Amino acid sequence: MGASASTSVRSEYRAVKVFTATKAAERERLGDQVTEWLGANPGISIVDTVVQQSSDQQFHCLTIVVFYR
Repeated sequence: MGASASTSVRSEYRAVKVFTATKAAERERLGDQVTEWLGANPGISIVDTVVQQSSDQQFHCLTIVVFYR
């Protein structure tokens, strides 16, 4: 099979920033943290993002991965 579009786009990134939170209050602020980081790094170019949620009986983890150059 050929590479997917996002896989080929991700091959052009130079760095990755991962934001993650497990507690409800942290998850609610995660978007603000991403926005603050973007504001503090105006020279980057975002190549792709991945948002993932995972859970077990006690924890719900939200992860935002930003691929950039």
